[in-house]
Amino acid sequence: MNLPEIMKRFLGFSAITIALLIGWSAAYWFTSMLYGAIHYLPHEFPRQLINSFLGFFLFGIVMYLITRIRWVKSKQDKFLHPIIQALRMIAEGNFNIDLSYYRNQMGGRDDHPYYKIIESINHMADKLGEMEEMRQEFISNVSHEIQSPLTSISGFAYALKNDDLSPEERSHYLQIIETESIRLSKLSENLLKLTSLESDHLSLELKNYRLDHQLRRIILAFEPLWAEKAIHMDISLENITILADEDLMDQVWINLLHNCIKFTPNGGTIKVESYKTDDSQWKVKIKDTGIGMNNDTLMHIFERFYKADPSRNSNSGGSGLGLSIVKKIIDLHQGEIQVLSELGKGTVITVSLTP
Repeated sequence: MNLPEIMKRFLGFSAITIALLIGWSAAYWFTSMLYGAIHYLPHEFPRQLINSFLGFFLFGIVMYLITRIRWVKSKQDKFLHPIIQALRMIAEGNFNIDLSYYRNQMGGRDDHPYYKIIESINHMADKLGEMEEMRQEFISNVSHEIQSPLTSISGFAYALKNDDLSPEERSHYLQIIETESIRLSKLSENLLKLTSLESDHLSLELKNYRLDHQLRRIILAFEPLWAEKAIHMDISLENITILADEDLMDQVWINLLHNCIKFTPNGGTIKVESYKTDDSQWKVKIKDTGIGMNNDTLMHIFERFYKADPSRNSNSGGSGLGLSIVKKIIDLHQGEIQVLSELGKGTVITVSLTP
């Protein structure tokens, strides 16, 4: 604490002490005059009580008058006006505020009456600004994802009006419209699912079930896809019983296996194994010999709408929501998911669950 700060505190303490002395002196003087005027002197204890209450009352009046002094009021307004203006800006949706200047005017005192208020407003504005950026980015991504299939549907629907189309061309255009409609429906479904997962009111329907049975069922359901690409499936599953929401965990394995199959070339291998670790955790590891990912992609794979292809080409399908849904479900189960990958050498995904 520097010398000017010590002097300010000393003067403040002195002002309060003087106000107390004035209050009690005035109370003593007034009651003495009153007792002399009415020719009655109460006992000492009631007299002390009367003097104390009257002294506090007069002390309050003195302190009120001090706070109404112009230089004191202007000092308060110096901080109050910027705070009120900042709150108005936040209410209007402008989160680009900075009250650091007024915080510095307090000399770095974290015990100043307005210090915590200014700190809280700055923090609130920063967080609301981040949320607004995320909201704008989310709207932009959704609009982009919806616009692409809508443009295709509109364009090919218009082309179908041409009476000179051959049956093969007409069938091809209808197939494209159907594919894009399914893509739109899937996008809507994933958005609703992600919104539901992020809702505070979501409750997991936990039950004990065999995880190895679940994985085998989903792998067999994908047989037409991996058989078509002649992918070798290497399965090694221990008998595992876990407590989890089976429907949500279905979505985890469906999304992960679908990605592995999609990005593994013909004749590749996908290995799925489950085992118990020394620290009593169950792990599910899915390893493929696919195209792999670079470090920059790995940093963003769980973000909504993120796609490794910067052009956002939709030829490979997907909306970039699948891994966001996976991450959210694993987090809800208090588990962990790790992804290791290298371009041209494949990807290893490890999901850790507590029994």
